[in-house]
Amino acid sequence: MTETATGADLVIRAGVIHTLADLPPQRAIAVRGDRIVASTQEYGGLDPWITAQTRVIDAPDGAVLPSFDDTHTHLIYAGFGAHDVPVHRARNIAEFLELIRERAAVTPPGEWIRTTTNWQELNLADRRMPTAAELDSATDKHAVLVRRGGHNAVANSYALSLAGVDADTATPPGGLIGRNDDGTLNGRLIDSAMHLVDHLLPRPSLEERISGLNLASHDYAASGIGTVRDCAVPLPDLDVLARAHDAGSLHTRVRALVMAGGMTDPRQVDELLDAMEPWRYRSDPWLRVWGVKFVLDGGLEAGATEDPYVGHDDFCGLLMCEPDALVDAVERVVRRGWRVGTHAYGDRAVRTLLDVYQQVLERNPGLPARSLVIEHGGLATSEQRARAVALGIPVTIQQPLLHDTAEVEIGYWGPERVAQLFPARQWIDAGALVTGGSDFPVGPFGAMQSVWGMVTRETVAGVLGPEHAITRDEAIDMHTVAATRLLGESDTRGSLSPGRLADLTIWPVDPRTAPIEELRGLAPLATVIGGRVVHDAGLQSQ
Repeated sequence: MTETATGADLVIRAGVIHTLADLPPQRAIAVRGDRIVASTQEYGGLDPWITAQTRVIDAPDGAVLPSFDDTHTHLIYAGFGAHDVPVHRARNIAEFLELIRERAAVTPPGEWIRTTTNWQELNLADRRMPTAAELDSATDKHAVLVRRGGHNAVANSYALSLAGVDADTATPPGGLIGRNDDGTLNGRLIDSAMHLVDHLLPRPSLEERISGLNLASHDYAASGIGTVRDCAVPLPDLDVLARAHDAGSLHTRVRALVMAGGMTDPRQVDELLDAMEPWRYRSDPWLRVWGVKFVLDGGLEAGATEDPYVGHDDFCGLLMCEPDALVDAVERVVRRGWRVGTHAYGDRAVRTLLDVYQQVLERNPGLPARSLVIEHGGLATSEQRARAVALGIPVTIQQPLLHDTAEVEIGYWGPERVAQLFPARQWIDAGALVTGGSDFPVGPFGAMQSVWGMVTRETVAGVLGPEHAITRDEAIDMHTVAATRLLGESDTRGSLSPGRLADLTIWPVDPRTAPIEELRGLAPLATVIGGRVVHDAGLQSQ
């Protein structure tokens, strides 16, 4: 506790405050502006800081933790989905189509209809994707694009026709166009093939974008997430995020990775970096550009593996770009002072990415720590994990992704390989800097949802890879202390002590001691970011 109490904007009194700093458990904490100014082990020990203007939150049975970082997620996608057809609520194809039919009834003919992306077909009773023909039955007067995650889509015939996609359309490199046995289109578009249709989607208005980000960022905050590392932000959307922040519509901090995808052409990379330059000097603690995102392989259906897919001896996934070209592209980014995160899901992709990163490190000695990051590292082998640690390469893993997609992935890779995904225990034991995320919309976001999954290894297909489970304290660390190390912000966030940013969560039970099943879906009573209560579930306050 500091020596002189001169009044606080916020005082929180709780059953226990876990600071994750070099302090014993505290009972009260005081905030002035965006910073913590005092804490104490006594429940009423900060009462002298209370003035007529102080908000006081009492949670005598509750627990306080730092707010959580989701170090690999997609807030931009969540913002888009806030106004899309909520097909994630459907239990079967019939309900799925009815939701589209209802939207079509209130949408002028000729306009586009798009769905939310956070669903999995094997979680539907029918255990499959809808087809173009079925989408046509819901409406043949609108272009419909159904998206699942960031790598899959299904278009109806209207949308395919608008895009000029037919049975004779060549499959683009790094993508797949779904076809029936007779060669006709079934509407399925994977990875780069999605661009054939989705580039035609009309851009929502700025007001709609800000409204979507307002709703989505509040949902993150309501789950205990205080900072999102958005790993696929199109360059123009940086300005949308800035406008949302200026309007008071961002309820989490944002660390943006500008999306380069498979871009490796030197001229294009340089143009992207030139356009990013003004963001280098933005010091706003709420919104910053972290670096650039590349994509090396596909997702669930096209991750690059060493061994063939189940039932497809001639298919081992897809690499989206040539490794030598990726070396040059990554080098251009880091020489301009930005960091790089690269999507590598399958074990072949992880091996290839480590080759790329090693060349970049050898050609650019003295790069700042954590300049190069593996995004996912899903099937990383023990040899690859040791190599990443030796090179100083951090990794972000996403247990919620595995939870929701396990059955889908088993169909492609088999249960033995899927059980090896995201081996958190082995990454930690190898000495890696490993952090946690959701990969929403592929997996659900939520602080305790992620902790519960990493501790139990539960999925929709049952417990997979229990040997990879970690303790709840380790899982909490991955979203707080380790996450802020990855972001280079451990001097201001990730733990709670005087002088640090007041980013914290208040829970109805103590997540460190409550029965593990209580953590599944557990929501905070409140989330405070920079001293501002951005989510309040009805706390007692005065």
